[in-house]
Amino acid sequence: MFIVNVEGAIFKDDKWLIIERSKKEEHAGGLHSLVGGKVEREGNSSEILERTVIREIYEEVDLKVKEDLKYIHSTLFVTDSGENVVDIVFLCEYESGNAAMQYRKVQMK
Repeated sequence: MFIVNVEGAIFKDDKWLIIERSKKEEHAGGLHSLVGGKVEREGNSSEILERTVIREIYEEVDLKVKEDLKYIHSTLFVTDSGENVVDIVFLCEYESGNAAMQYRKVQMK
């Protein structure tokens, strides 16, 4: 069994939005990451990954992103407690809102 997690890479004004995970998080607590969260069970559903990342971004940082998401990559990792997680990252285009945290300029090579 796998947990499915999605993350959104949001780029605005030459900066990427990076959040600090709650120290209470079981995995990677207190570390920096992209915005995202776990996919919830919905029964038969299409575009569940895309809807989840859009919803999580809005819930966590009060931003709206455009629905035209671009798949970037996926990884598999095992948490400290032994859970297998499939993590999928999407490139998201900012639409509106002001994130409570700051964007950070990251030099791309």
